[in-house]
Amino acid sequence: MRILRFDDDRLGLERDGRVLDITDLLNSRLAPAPYSLVRRLITEFAVVRPLLEELSAKAGPSAGLPLDEVRLRLPVPDPTKIVAAPVNYRDHQAEMNEDYHIDALGFFLKSPSSLLDPGGSVRLPYSDRRFDHEAEFALVVGRRASHVTPEQALDHVFGYTGLMDITMRGGEDRSTRKSFDTFTPMGPWLVTPDELGSPDDVGLELTVNGALRQKANTRDLIWSAASFLSYASTVTVLEPGDVVTTGTPAGVAPIQDGDTVELIVDRIGRLTVDVTAESAVPCPTGGANRGPVPPPAPTRH
Repeated sequence: MRILRFDDDRLGLERDGRVLDITDLLNSRLAPAPYSLVRRLITEFAVVRPLLEELSAKAGPSAGLPLDEVRLRLPVPDPTKIVAAPVNYRDHQAEMNEDYHIDALGFFLKSPSSLLDPGGSVRLPYSDRRFDHEAEFALVVGRRASHVTPEQALDHVFGYTGLMDITMRGGEDRSTRKSFDTFTPMGPWLVTPDELGSPDDVGLELTVNGALRQKANTRDLIWSAASFLSYASTVTVLEPGDVVTTGTPAGVAPIQDGDTVELIVDRIGRLTVDVTAESAVPCPTGGANRGPVPPPAPTRH
């Protein structure tokens, strides 16, 4: 099942390039709550899943709206937290010249206010700092998870999606350099585990203006998706709708005003954003030459 948000906070099922609107059905069946409709769906998915499967099975090939006529929105607009993996591919550790990887670094948090809709614009805040793209495979939590084992972890996943971890290089803490508004594009939608299959064999690639920059597979992760979710749950309780993102491979490189960045994740889809420096100003705190900075990546073929 592919579940998407579109237009004015409506929810739909994506089927062969068309969108079945399920908003009214969900509002009639789900309990009111002080958070988004998609988080209500995630929390009570077992209640409505049979209805959604029946709706999808009965819908004809022309049912719903053409996908290219809707405005895609963030799959989950209001997670309580975004848990991110630092240095979780060995090739990225090598290009960053890092002494440590995830075993020693644990995780960091990104601000939920940094999330960006598919098709949105990454806004570079400073005119004198370097900003890089980072392609990632992400999980969205489906059930409250606290101290779960790696064997239990995937039972707590509602779905999978693509994510870009836009990063300012320098010496500030990761949570600072990665939490600017618009620095976490996510989407295009959520794919349920039964449709995706194993999260341990998912290819992803990222292009900038059509040129390949990053290409990897989740089988190359140092900590698998299940292991990382399990570890995170021993530190902080993961709530339904929280985002757990698994790190980026080698090939990170600068983005600049006017760029178009596209992330393609196997069995999920395409997430595209553009980049603008229209409101950029000089950085008030400096720091441009501090901290690890990878060399510019060559175009991959």
